[in-house]
Amino acid sequence: MNKFLVIDTETTWENEIMSIGAVVADSDTMYPIEKRYYIIDPVYRNGGKFSCVLIHPKANKPVICTRSEAICNLLNCSKSHHIQDIFAYNASFDKTYLPELAGYHWHDIMRLAAYRQYNATIPASAPLYSTGRLKSGYGVEPVLRMLTGNQSYRETHNALLDALDELKIMALLGHPIDRYI
Repeated sequence: MNKFLVIDTETTWENEIMSIGAVVADSDTMYPIEKRYYIIDPVYRNGGKFSCVLIHPKANKPVICTRSEAICNLLNCSKSHHIQDIFAYNASFDKTYLPELAGYHWHDIMRLAAYRQYNATIPASAPLYSTGRLKSGYGVEPVLRMLTGNQSYRETHNALLDALDELKIMALLGHPIDRYI
């Protein structure tokens, strides 16, 4: 695997996808190669908890299009990069909302980030299950705070910026890509 895709989605109050952020990344460097950001029309007009950050100065200019246009574009992008694997934080959520991408191999970033044996920045005092998994505080925001030491970090909840943050978690954990598989 030379490249992979990191995906994040944001939903409306009615639990419909209103935006998709996707980052094509290099498997060896964990560096972003290409970024795609879609705002789904007309669904985004229904509003959601994070509608206020759909347009964000740090995010690429979004492609505002229908869901089918976004999926078609994303599939074409994935094919052009020979991508077979998709990574997401709490991957089951995004995979459920994107059944059109069920043919890809999905992998959960949280599977390593939330476990002490894979994340050395988890404090010794943190409450853990016997498996080594954090009992709480294992979302993107608290994990990035642990990994970077930046306690003022706030998750944006913009699908593209969140996908970039999830890739950053993978890079900071420093595990080879096959550890997630």
